[in-house]
Amino acid sequence: MTRPNRPDPTDDLAQLLAVLPPDLRDAVARQGRLEELLEIVLDLGRRPEARFARANVELAAEPLGREVLDHVVERVGCFGPDNRAGIERTLHRISALRNRRGAVVGLTCRVGRAVVGTVDIVRDVIETGRSTLLLGRPGVGKTTLLREAARVLADELGKRVVVVDTSNEIAGDGDIPHPGIGRARRLQVSTPSEQHATMIEAVENHMPEVVVIDEIGTQAEALAARTIAERGVQLIATAHGNALDNLLQNPTLSDLVGGIQAVTLSDEEARRRGTQKTVLERRAPPTFEVLVEIRDKDRFAIYPDVAEVVDRVLRGAAPRPELRVRGADGRVEVEPAASGEEPAASAAPDWRRPRRRRRLLRILPYAVSSPRLERAIRDLRLPAAVVDRLSEADCVVTLKSQEKRLPKTLRAAEAEGKPIHVLRNGTTGQVESFLRGLFEVGDLLDEQRNAMAEVEVAVAEARASGRAVELAPQASFVRRLQHEAVERHGLTSASRGDEPFRHVVVFPEH
Repeated sequence: MTRPNRPDPTDDLAQLLAVLPPDLRDAVARQGRLEELLEIVLDLGRRPEARFARANVELAAEPLGREVLDHVVERVGCFGPDNRAGIERTLHRISALRNRRGAVVGLTCRVGRAVVGTVDIVRDVIETGRSTLLLGRPGVGKTTLLREAARVLADELGKRVVVVDTSNEIAGDGDIPHPGIGRARRLQVSTPSEQHATMIEAVENHMPEVVVIDEIGTQAEALAARTIAERGVQLIATAHGNALDNLLQNPTLSDLVGGIQAVTLSDEEARRRGTQKTVLERRAPPTFEVLVEIRDKDRFAIYPDVAEVVDRVLRGAAPRPELRVRGADGRVEVEPAASGEEPAASAAPDWRRPRRRRRLLRILPYAVSSPRLERAIRDLRLPAAVVDRLSEADCVVTLKSQEKRLPKTLRAAEAEGKPIHVLRNGTTGQVESFLRGLFEVGDLLDEQRNAMAEVEVAVAEARASGRAVELAPQASFVRRLQHEAVERHGLTSASRGDEPFRHVVVFPEH
């Protein structure tokens, strides 16, 4: 199937360049290719830099002085608590880096564009009225697609659309929304920590048919999204994460696709299914019915039934999205989703190859006791480490009281797309429960599949050779599942060795 279209960008670039000193403005203009300009980076004591889609270019031979930063700051709007400012009635965003005293020492001047036609690659999806979640790495065009979706739904389909706009990211700075959202209405969010409350306000006060939201990233926002969907309102939103796997492994956001829970089956049910007794299942209907992975600006993967695809993944089958690719001529080629139940590649690994070691997870505690977290990691023998810098962390763990305040560290973690796990309190029990959930739900997706596949191979080898077969070292909960699987095959097994090398041995029939 093909659909002709050529996206048409409009960017008000002259208004962004006007805030720069004349020499920098001229240096940018000399580069040409301004339609590919992504951002201008100004750091104190470093050479200014223009970043294009395919290259970065230095704009001056000398490092920047503070007067250049002051010149730009004086000509843009006020910086909010998220350290972002804008230029009225444009989509451009200026973000500040500050020193410990609060002085600006760096600026990122990001070009914002309303790209007419970019939504055509998924237009048929959003026109169905089903709630749609967009995923993709930063800078791939999620917000641009949201903006165009709001315009199409409001102007061309005549729907009542409300944009919940945090940091004026979607509809631009100032009180009058940018024309890029068409006739859609815009509800501004005073601070990022209040986005969830503004989401609910949009539904209760303004009777929308569609709510558009950028960057769902907290448990409160995920709950607000579910509340909105249950009221029959269509949601078009983005979330932290690049792909479906990211959501499934994120305890905070997995509810957007139905959530995951471990279920213990009866012996009879386990035999009927041909699985181990403890399996993972989807906990609830997903908040979003459709999921779109934006793999790059011209290549999309569409999951038209989120409930079905999550169930497939939890059964060990490969997710099979519909792939859409936009060619250089603007035409969209659609490759239908494959059918069948072929298992994912990871479901049946070759156990003769060396096992890949699990990657160490680096956790930044914020308002949570570091010694307590380290002790719990040590006691549970988990592949994790405590770090004290956000730049080194894979995720952040904090308390519910901090989530409400949303201090600078948590705002920065959200901006970088790092998962934030929220505990009710910082007791040892809560910390251990968090760690168990993090590793048993996240890594269990792969661990269970691999561990159970290894059992099948070992049972067959033990019967054929008449010798005991040793399995690879596993965590205690995975070993328990392996013992149960061996018992269902009518053989016996035992655990041998010391942690972290303790493993299951499968014995042949006597």
